[in-house]
Amino acid sequence: MTNTLTIAAIVPAAGVGSRMQHNAPKQYIQLAGKTILEHTLTKLAALPALTSIVVAVSDSDPYFADLPHIDSRIVRASGGKERADSVLNSLLYLAPNPPQWVLVHDAARPLVCINDINTLINTCIRADQGGILASKVKDTIKRGHDYVAQTVPRDDLWQALTPQLFKYEELKTALQNALTSGAIITDEASAMEWANKPVKLVAGRSDNIKITTPEDLALAGFLLHKQHNESAL
Repeated sequence: MTNTLTIAAIVPAAGVGSRMQHNAPKQYIQLAGKTILEHTLTKLAALPALTSIVVAVSDSDPYFADLPHIDSRIVRASGGKERADSVLNSLLYLAPNPPQWVLVHDAARPLVCINDINTLINTCIRADQGGILASKVKDTIKRGHDYVAQTVPRDDLWQALTPQLFKYEELKTALQNALTSGAIITDEASAMEWANKPVKLVAGRSDNIKITTPEDLALAGFLLHKQHNESAL
């Protein structure tokens, strides 16, 4: 299905990850003998459908150049102050030879399942609409500050994951217009929502966690070991 289409991946990786309490940005922290970013890029490199993998890092980043060679499709772009800026910079980097679709994935989600990514790609291309990996909310959700104000019905609540896949031109236009208007953009889907574009929800594995805190790192190590055991069966 993807043979006649061009799909590029974008990995925003310019954040400092202050909540990790580490002397290096979280994407460069070691996890099972490799940096988190290496694990993530290795997952994306396993997708032959991708024409390029653009990693947006800070211009002052001293770590990226020292990563081992993973795939010839991996290129570096200038990261921005916020995630949306890094993604837009990457889209503009691709502008001279733009792909039809872009797959945006968090640098700190090394546990994404390749089958889930392929399901996302195939689902969106069949529908000719953008979409995101997401998992249904399992816990009871409360709204409030110091005290509970409301229990939120969870029947239609989803936790947004990545990758998120959209048509190149639609995402670029949505991000440019949203940022110019001062809209708060937390992920690519929020930019498309702001532009009144449909965003499909594609169910993905809930172990596709984002490593944000030291506790997440310990959990990621356990899950990574579990995934390796599953793949060996």
